[in-house]
Amino acid sequence: MTNRILRLIAVLFALALSPLPALAQANDFAVMVQALGQGGFPDREAAMNALVATGDERVPPILQAMSDGTLYLRKSDQRVLFAAKSGSEFKLTDPVDGSDAGTAVSADIEKIKVNNGLRGKIRTAIGTMTLLSPDSASRLSAAQSILKNADPAMLPLLDSALAAETDPKIKSTMDLARAVIVLKSDAVLDDKRAAVDTIAAHGDQAAQTVLVNALAAAPDELKPVIQTGIDAIGRNLQLWQVAQNLLYGVSLSSVLLLAAIGLSITFGVMGIINMAHGEMVMLGAYTTFVVQELIRNFAPGLMDYSLAFAVPAAFLFTALVGIAIERGIIRWLYGRPLETLLATWGLSLALQQVVRTLFGPTNQMVSPPSWMTGAFDVGGLSITWNRLWIVVFAIAVFAILQLVLNRTALGLQMRAVTQNRRMASSMGIRTPFVDAMTFGLGSGVAGMAGVALSQIDNVSPNLGQGYIIDSFMVVVFGGVGNLWGTLIGALMLGVGNKLLEPQFGAVLGKIIILVLIILFIQWRPRGLFALKGRSIEQ
Repeated sequence: MTNRILRLIAVLFALALSPLPALAQANDFAVMVQALGQGGFPDREAAMNALVATGDERVPPILQAMSDGTLYLRKSDQRVLFAAKSGSEFKLTDPVDGSDAGTAVSADIEKIKVNNGLRGKIRTAIGTMTLLSPDSASRLSAAQSILKNADPAMLPLLDSALAAETDPKIKSTMDLARAVIVLKSDAVLDDKRAAVDTIAAHGDQAAQTVLVNALAAAPDELKPVIQTGIDAIGRNLQLWQVAQNLLYGVSLSSVLLLAAIGLSITFGVMGIINMAHGEMVMLGAYTTFVVQELIRNFAPGLMDYSLAFAVPAAFLFTALVGIAIERGIIRWLYGRPLETLLATWGLSLALQQVVRTLFGPTNQMVSPPSWMTGAFDVGGLSITWNRLWIVVFAIAVFAILQLVLNRTALGLQMRAVTQNRRMASSMGIRTPFVDAMTFGLGSGVAGMAGVALSQIDNVSPNLGQGYIIDSFMVVVFGGVGNLWGTLIGALMLGVGNKLLEPQFGAVLGKIIILVLIILFIQWRPRGLFALKGRSIEQ
């Protein structure tokens, strides 16, 4: 019986003492944190090294705060705390357990200062602790930090991390960081040559900068290898730049196609020089703004789907406006091109003033949906989602118009009127109805172009003025009334413009394009793809 009682007492005593090691460990960590606020820079470095040796996950935020200047020492009790500015005071937080430590004024606390040397060691220490983190974002950040600092002391740890890394993007960054460190170290010549090859294989601007910086201090036998790598990267960057300019050209071409395709329809069928076409684009953009405001106020959960409502709304609204313009103004001016041009130009000014009166002269904000924000990289190309979706949208609009013109009764009548208006009328086609529907269709397509442009340009009363001249150039160059000609014309003008800009500048590049179009029209007055018909040939 006595033995059982003694054993029970021993067990209870052991259970009572079991929290003591953890408590002692917590107290040791707190003591090491407090040591950061004592002594000079060498003492703080020693305290930092002691914290890093613990491997505790709380250490990187503490060291980052120390580097950022948000780690303070409270004078009253010499306690090290996080401090965040809150009005005229500082909100204090315990870095050990995250508890609230009250507030203090600036006179009650003192910033724990670091010099440049200590700040660099802090970055290295943070990189050391996060390089083997299970979180991929932390590992990538650590690899980028090591790449930036290129501390030779990190090489053994970097080799260990490389052996365990499975993420290709992180592994590539680690490889580059290792090569940069080797290039700066006293490694043998063969290792440095391999490092130069690794850096050159990345082929981006950062790799070229690393090699350029290393060239001056490199030994003579290594300089030819580095120069070869610099030249190879330069050629690679030039190729990627050309590809990027081509991509910009395709993006611009899609915008020009959307803006010009409606004009091609009205100009081709009706022969009307519509100077108010740009205002149809502008009205489509403002329709998008109004739709978004309605959704924001009455159904904010649908903001990501606002374009699904804006596209048909813009098409219907601008199509109705176009029909009203044709019935109210244009139909009285057929066969009088100068009067038509002046009338539509005056109409464009009136529409701009109406919009200024309703919405004000300042730009209106149209928020892109989440799936159209951001960008992604493909090799050396940077592709924005909004431009990519506009290219897809332009192709879809082009395909739908081809179906309308070639597979519907209205399309057949439009083509008949385009080729020979008198013969079409004698065959029973109501040419006034076709004219109204054609002008409405062209205006509706311009409205959809405004929806797309609202995602990449300022929505203002002058929005359409920036595209009307380019739209006419595309239509005349491609061939009046021919959609395929409009597509080819938009591609050639957009890509040509972006390829000329780096060499001659934006203004001179556009002038060169304009001169080339004038010379081309002198050679082929009806454009690339001229429509054929009896009325045209006569």
